Amino acid sequence: MFIEKQYMINRHFMFMRGHYDRNGKQCTEINEASRLFIVDRAPLEVLSDSIRCIGFNLRGAMETSRSLLGDVHMCPIMVNPIHKIVLFPTRSPKHDETIWLNPAQIKRTTSINRKTFIEFYNGCTLIIPTRLCSFNHKLKIAEQFKDMMIETAENPFSSFQDKHKRKRVKVTNLNLKKN
Repeated sequence: MFIEKQYMINRHFMFMRGHYDRNGKQCTEINEASRLFIVDRAPLEVLSDSIRCIGFNLRGAMETSRSLLGDVHMCPIMVNPIHKIVLFPTRSPKHDETIWLNPAQIKRTTSINRKTFIEFYNGCTLIIPTRLCSFNHKLKIAEQFKDMMIETAENPFSSFQDKHKRKRVKVTNLNLKKN
């Protein structure tokens, strides 16, 4: 298996997960559509490097996700808005066993013994210890987030205007309840 020092997430990226080498150093196992290899960096470092190469940072990507999606745990993040690459985690991003997935590469999901069986477009499969309904919910949120980001890129003030509309609606609803 190849070991690379750096990696930038691209449109062929399917998923990545943490991997410890024989010295106990955390590395990342990267699965692309046509190859599998190890990167000598932790998964969050790979994400950070990939986002930084287009002029953004991981913290900003996470904050943007939270501001658009609201109070959603384990938010998806936009890694590359130019190529429309969104990734979402299966667990907390800081957890060692987190797998980061690209929803654009997922063909089908099914349930097997309370676990999720994922089939990718290239025929590769993966089983993760998450219930199907929970996984599909994360997948749906990631796809919605991608659509929101594309809409925001086309009309940068649309999300700003929508926030103000929502606030007005909430205020009027509160006023109605008081009367």
